[in-house]
Amino acid sequence: MDILAKITEQEFTAPAEIPLGFLYASIKNVGDTAVMVNGVNLNPGEAKGYPFVGKPYSAIPFDTQDSRLRVLYVL
Repeated sequence: MDILAKITEQEFTAPAEIPLGFLYASIKNVGDTAVMVNGVNLNPGEAKGYPFVGKPYSAIPFDTQDSRLRVLYVL
């Protein structure tokens, strides 16, 4: 059976993005300072999700701003 979706989970300490075409994503600020996710401030300890909506998402940029993000996404 072919694999239809790939799960990626990792921590980031530098600006990056969740790639174009992801189906689901979860982001948590596990650092000590605020970060920017898709142009919105995410404070330490806060998390946000992009639920499965039946279509792929556009890429979501984030900037760790001297903090750490734990990101899980499904392509």
